[in-house]
Amino acid sequence: MVLKPDVGERGTAVAIARSGQEVRSYLEANAGDTIVQRYVGGLEFGVFYYRYPGEAEGRMFSITEKRFPEVVGDGVSTMADLVLRDDRAVCMASTYLARFRFRDEVPAAGEHVRLVELGSHCQGAVFLNGAEFETAELRAAVDAVAKSNPGFFIGRFDVRTASAADLRAGRFEVLELNGVSAEATHIYDPSVSLVEAYRVMFRQWRIAFEIGAMNRAAGDRPLGFREFARLVRRRRAG
Repeated sequence: MVLKPDVGERGTAVAIARSGQEVRSYLEANAGDTIVQRYVGGLEFGVFYYRYPGEAEGRMFSITEKRFPEVVGDGVSTMADLVLRDDRAVCMASTYLARFRFRDEVPAAGEHVRLVELGSHCQGAVFLNGAEFETAELRAAVDAVAKSNPGFFIGRFDVRTASAADLRAGRFEVLELNGVSAEATHIYDPSVSLVEAYRVMFRQWRIAFEIGAMNRAAGDRPLGFREFARLVRRRRAG
């Protein structure tokens, strides 16, 4: 199962527990409310969605393919050696190696060792632009899920699916629904320039404010300052 704090971000304090003892250890080490989810395997993607109030259908703003780096054993090198020799893994060596109790462990020749289990960029996953995966079937499936959450108009679904073909066909399981403060995470693709990343973020927030203005014009009440301050305090405490 997956354990995560009710209030958190960037994969902080998220853990995959494979035994009762691991669950107990997690709960002893982490105070506060904890979300418990069934573990879902497969490929992971981030799908950023938006729909203007009154529109019949939503749109895909961004799709991110999340890849989990791995090293391949040669029967001689330790985990530390394998990570430090990898051109990309070496950049986050301290993050990767902190997950392995035995840095001196020697994987067998040909053994693939995944360095990341969580689809978080800050935790070492590689994010790539997944625009190629958009299909009418995927749009319809995400739209249906989004509409099942009343009042939701913009944000990112983090999903897992058995294969790229399944994603294109609109078959997936939702891990998280991140609201208006979420990012279009394809901007972390190494091929995306800083200028392009800012362009995407400016467009994302323009859409968010347009949606907010439309909802307010329709009679929705904005969050008050005191409510906002309580929310910020709660996030800091989490």
